[in-house]
Amino acid sequence: MTASGAATHRIVTAAILVIGDEILSGRTKDKNIGYIAEYCTAIGIDIREVRIVPDIEEEIVAAVRALSARYDHVFSTGGIGPTHDDITADAMARAFGVTIDHDPRAVAILTGHYGAENLNEARLRMARIPAGAALIDNPVSKAPGFTIRNVHVMAGVPVIMQAMLDAVTATIPTGAKMLSATVPASMGEGRIAAGLGAIQKDFPDVSIGSYPKMLDGGFATDIVLRSRDADRLAEGVRAVEQLIASLLTAPR
Repeated sequence: MTASGAATHRIVTAAILVIGDEILSGRTKDKNIGYIAEYCTAIGIDIREVRIVPDIEEEIVAAVRALSARYDHVFSTGGIGPTHDDITADAMARAFGVTIDHDPRAVAILTGHYGAENLNEARLRMARIPAGAALIDNPVSKAPGFTIRNVHVMAGVPVIMQAMLDAVTATIPTGAKMLSATVPASMGEGRIAAGLGAIQKDFPDVSIGSYPKMLDGGFATDIVLRSRDADRLAEGVRAVEQLIASLLTAPR
Protein backbone atom coordinates (compact mmCIF):
# COMPACT_ATOMS: atom_id res chain seq x y z
CA MET A 1 0.00 0.00 0.00
CA THR A 2 1.16 3.54 -0.61
CA ALA A 3 1.01 6.24 2.03
CA SER A 4 -2.31 7.33 0.53
CA GLY A 5 -3.68 3.79 0.80
CA ALA A 6 -3.64 2.93 -2.91
CA ALA A 7 -2.19 -0.40 -4.02
CA THR A 8 0.79 -0.48 -6.32
CA HIS A 9 2.55 -3.25 -8.22
CA ARG A 10 5.86 -1.40 -8.33
CA ILE A 11 8.84 -3.12 -6.74
CA VAL A 12 10.34 -0.84 -4.09
CA THR A 13 13.92 -1.55 -3.01
CA ALA A 14 15.93 -0.51 0.01
CA ALA A 15 19.20 -0.99 1.84
CA ILE A 16 20.04 -0.93 5.52
CA LEU A 17 23.07 1.06 6.64
CA VAL A 18 24.26 0.40 10.19
CA ILE A 19 26.77 2.89 11.54
CA GLY A 20 28.93 2.29 14.59
CA ASP A 21 32.25 0.95 15.81
CA GLU A 22 30.42 -0.82 18.63
CA ILE A 23 28.60 -3.07 16.16
CA LEU A 24 31.75 -4.03 14.27
CA SER A 25 33.66 -4.76 17.49
CA GLY A 26 30.89 -7.00 18.79
CA ARG A 27 30.46 -4.91 21.92
CA THR A 28 26.88 -4.15 20.88
CA LYS A 29 24.78 -6.86 19.26
CA ASP A 30 22.70 -5.42 16.43
CA LYS A 31 18.94 -5.88 16.87
CA ASN A 32 17.82 -3.56 14.10
CA ILE A 33 18.72 -5.35 10.86
CA GLY A 34 16.34 -8.27 11.32
CA TYR A 35 13.56 -6.01 12.58
CA ILE A 36 13.81 -3.61 9.62
CA ALA A 37 14.05 -6.45 7.10
CA GLU A 38 10.99 -8.26 8.46
CA TYR A 39 9.04 -5.01 8.81
CA CYS A 40 9.82 -3.93 5.25
CA THR A 41 9.00 -7.34 3.77
CA ALA A 42 5.58 -7.15 5.42
CA ILE A 43 4.75 -3.78 3.86
CA GLY A 44 6.17 -4.37 0.39
CA ILE A 45 9.74 -3.04 0.48
CA ASP A 46 12.52 -5.37 -0.67
CA ILE A 47 15.71 -5.13 1.38
CA ARG A 48 18.47 -5.81 -1.15
CA GLU A 49 21.62 -4.99 0.80
CA VAL A 50 22.96 -4.43 4.32
CA ARG A 51 26.16 -2.57 5.13
CA ILE A 52 27.84 -1.96 8.47
CA VAL A 53 30.41 0.83 8.58
CA PRO A 54 32.56 2.29 11.35
CA ASP A 55 32.37 5.79 12.79
CA ILE A 56 34.62 7.12 10.04
CA GLU A 57 33.15 9.96 8.01
CA GLU A 58 34.73 8.98 4.69
CA GLU A 59 33.30 5.46 4.93
CA ILE A 60 29.85 6.68 5.89
CA VAL A 61 29.84 9.16 3.01
CA ALA A 62 30.93 6.52 0.49
CA ALA A 63 28.30 4.05 1.68
CA VAL A 64 25.51 6.64 1.64
CA ARG A 65 26.31 7.77 -1.88
CA ALA A 66 26.52 4.22 -3.22
CA LEU A 67 23.37 2.93 -1.55
CA SER A 68 21.30 6.05 -2.20
CA ALA A 69 22.04 5.84 -5.92
CA ARG A 70 21.28 2.12 -6.11
CA TYR A 71 18.03 1.76 -4.15
CA ASP A 72 14.73 3.57 -3.64
CA HIS A 73 15.35 3.98 0.08
CA VAL A 74 18.18 3.68 2.60
CA PHE A 75 17.37 3.03 6.25
CA SER A 76 20.28 4.20 8.38
CA THR A 77 20.69 3.48 12.09
CA GLY A 78 23.13 4.83 14.65
CA GLY A 79 25.35 7.83 15.22
CA ILE A 80 22.88 10.67 15.81
CA GLY A 81 23.34 11.02 19.57
CA PRO A 82 24.93 13.77 21.69
CA THR A 83 28.54 12.54 21.93
CA HIS A 84 31.63 13.47 19.95
CA ASP A 85 31.66 10.19 18.01
CA ASP A 86 28.10 10.64 16.74
CA ILE A 87 29.07 11.91 13.31
CA THR A 88 26.28 10.55 11.13
CA ALA A 89 24.51 13.89 10.62
CA ASP A 90 27.72 15.56 9.44
CA ALA A 91 28.51 12.65 7.13
CA MET A 92 25.01 12.79 5.61
CA ALA A 93 25.38 16.51 4.93
CA ARG A 94 28.74 15.91 3.27
CA ALA A 95 27.40 12.98 1.24
CA PHE A 96 24.76 15.21 -0.34
CA GLY A 97 26.80 18.40 -0.49
CA VAL A 98 24.65 20.49 1.86
CA THR A 99 25.33 22.54 4.95
CA ILE A 100 24.47 21.49 8.49
CA ASP A 101 23.45 23.61 11.45
CA HIS A 102 21.13 23.70 14.44
CA ASP A 103 17.66 23.28 12.97
CA PRO A 104 15.10 25.60 14.62
CA ARG A 105 12.47 22.84 14.46
CA ALA A 106 14.72 20.37 16.25
CA VAL A 107 15.85 22.99 18.77
CA ALA A 108 12.22 23.72 19.60
CA ILE A 109 11.50 20.01 20.12
CA LEU A 110 14.48 19.57 22.43
CA THR A 111 13.73 22.79 24.32
CA GLY A 112 10.22 21.58 24.97
CA HIS A 113 11.54 18.25 26.21
CA TYR A 114 14.53 19.29 28.33
CA GLY A 115 13.69 22.92 29.11
CA ALA A 116 15.82 25.81 27.86
CA GLU A 117 17.90 25.82 31.03
CA ASN A 118 18.92 22.18 30.49
CA LEU A 119 19.65 22.38 26.78
CA ASN A 120 23.42 22.07 26.99
CA GLU A 121 25.91 21.85 24.14
CA ALA A 122 25.82 18.05 24.03
CA ARG A 123 22.05 17.93 23.72
CA LEU A 124 22.11 20.67 21.10
CA ARG A 125 24.26 18.37 18.94
CA MET A 126 21.12 16.32 18.40
CA ALA A 127 19.48 19.38 16.80
CA ARG A 128 22.10 19.62 14.04
CA ILE A 129 20.25 18.66 10.86
CA PRO A 130 21.46 18.84 7.23
CA ALA A 131 19.88 21.63 5.19
CA GLY A 132 16.70 20.59 3.41
CA ALA A 133 16.09 17.47 5.49
CA ALA A 134 12.68 16.54 6.85
CA LEU A 135 12.48 15.58 10.51
CA ILE A 136 11.52 12.09 11.66
CA ASP A 137 9.36 12.08 14.78
CA ASN A 138 10.78 10.45 17.89
CA PRO A 139 7.99 9.86 20.41
CA VAL A 140 10.33 7.97 22.77
CA SER A 141 13.18 10.37 23.58
CA LYS A 142 12.15 13.33 21.38
CA ALA A 143 15.50 13.94 19.61
CA PRO A 144 14.42 13.68 15.95
CA GLY A 145 15.88 11.68 13.13
CA PHE A 146 15.75 13.05 9.62
CA THR A 147 15.21 12.16 5.99
CA ILE A 148 17.54 13.64 3.38
CA ARG A 149 16.74 12.72 -0.21
CA ASN A 150 15.94 9.00 0.00
CA VAL A 151 17.98 8.30 3.14
CA HIS A 152 16.14 7.91 6.43
CA VAL A 153 18.46 8.53 9.37
CA MET A 154 17.30 6.92 12.59
CA ALA A 155 18.63 6.21 16.07
CA GLY A 156 20.48 3.03 16.87
CA VAL A 157 18.61 2.26 20.11
CA PRO A 158 16.08 -0.37 18.99
CA VAL A 159 12.97 0.98 20.74
CA ILE A 160 13.63 4.47 19.34
CA MET A 161 14.50 3.16 15.88
CA GLN A 162 11.28 1.15 15.76
CA ALA A 163 9.18 4.21 16.57
CA MET A 164 11.02 6.22 13.92
CA LEU A 165 10.54 3.45 11.36
CA ASP A 166 6.80 3.60 11.95
CA ALA A 167 6.89 7.32 11.26
CA VAL A 168 9.00 6.97 8.12
CA THR A 169 7.07 4.15 6.48
CA ALA A 170 3.78 5.97 6.99
CA THR A 171 4.98 8.62 4.53
CA ILE A 172 6.73 6.70 1.73
CA PRO A 173 5.34 4.64 -1.15
CA THR A 174 5.66 0.88 -0.80
CA GLY A 175 5.31 -1.84 -3.40
CA ALA A 176 3.57 -5.15 -3.98
CA LYS A 177 4.04 -7.49 -1.04
CA MET A 178 6.19 -10.55 -1.39
CA LEU A 179 4.19 -13.69 -0.55
CA SER A 180 5.84 -16.82 0.79
CA ALA A 181 5.04 -20.46 1.51
CA THR A 182 7.06 -23.19 3.19
CA VAL A 183 6.93 -26.84 2.14
CA PRO A 184 8.59 -29.28 4.59
CA ALA A 185 10.44 -32.31 3.26
CA SER A 186 11.56 -35.18 5.47
CA MET A 187 14.75 -35.70 3.48
CA GLY A 188 18.11 -34.06 2.98
CA GLU A 189 18.90 -31.49 0.31
CA GLY A 190 20.89 -34.03 -1.69
CA ARG A 191 17.78 -36.01 -2.64
CA ILE A 192 15.74 -33.00 -3.61
CA ALA A 193 18.31 -30.67 -5.20
CA ALA A 194 18.02 -31.85 -8.82
CA GLY A 195 14.24 -31.78 -8.77
CA LEU A 196 14.15 -28.33 -7.22
CA GLY A 197 16.52 -27.07 -9.88
CA ALA A 198 14.16 -28.29 -12.59
CA ILE A 199 11.16 -26.67 -10.88
CA GLN A 200 13.02 -23.40 -10.58
CA LYS A 201 13.55 -23.37 -14.35
CA ASP A 202 9.81 -23.85 -14.83
CA PHE A 203 9.04 -21.06 -12.36
CA PRO A 204 11.57 -18.28 -12.99
CA ASP A 205 9.17 -15.79 -11.40
CA VAL A 206 9.13 -17.73 -8.10
CA SER A 207 12.13 -17.68 -5.78
CA ILE A 208 12.80 -21.16 -4.39
CA GLY A 209 15.22 -21.74 -1.54
CA SER A 210 16.06 -24.86 0.44
CA TYR A 211 17.07 -24.77 4.09
CA PRO A 212 18.44 -27.94 5.75
CA LYS A 213 17.70 -28.86 9.34
CA MET A 214 17.82 -31.80 11.70
CA LEU A 215 14.53 -33.56 12.45
CA ASP A 216 14.17 -36.57 14.75
CA GLY A 217 17.87 -37.31 14.43
CA GLY A 218 17.88 -37.20 10.63
CA PHE A 219 18.22 -34.66 7.85
CA ALA A 220 15.19 -32.70 6.67
CA THR A 221 14.66 -29.66 4.46
CA ASP A 222 12.31 -26.70 4.41
CA ILE A 223 11.62 -25.43 0.90
CA VAL A 224 10.61 -21.78 0.90
CA LEU A 225 8.91 -20.30 -2.16
CA ARG A 226 8.41 -16.54 -2.62
CA SER A 227 6.48 -14.61 -5.26
CA ARG A 228 4.31 -11.52 -5.63
CA ASP A 229 1.81 -13.54 -7.68
CA ALA A 230 -0.44 -15.68 -5.46
CA ASP A 231 -1.46 -17.98 -8.31
CA ARG A 232 2.10 -18.65 -9.42
CA LEU A 233 3.14 -19.22 -5.82
CA ALA A 234 0.38 -21.82 -5.41
CA GLU A 235 1.42 -23.54 -8.64
CA GLY A 236 5.02 -23.66 -7.47
CA VAL A 237 4.00 -25.11 -4.11
CA ARG A 238 2.03 -27.87 -5.86
CA ALA A 239 5.02 -28.70 -8.05
CA VAL A 240 7.30 -28.98 -5.01
CA GLU A 241 4.76 -31.10 -3.11
CA GLN A 242 4.47 -33.46 -6.08
CA LEU A 243 8.26 -33.73 -6.25
CA ILE A 244 8.49 -34.63 -2.58
CA ALA A 245 5.70 -37.20 -2.88
CA SER A 246 7.44 -38.86 -5.83
CA LEU A 247 10.77 -39.00 -3.98
CA LEU A 248 9.19 -40.53 -0.90
CA THR A 249 7.83 -43.44 -2.95
CA ALA A 250 10.84 -43.87 -5.22
CA PRO A 251 13.49 -46.48 -4.39
CA ARG A 252 16.73 -45.06 -3.04
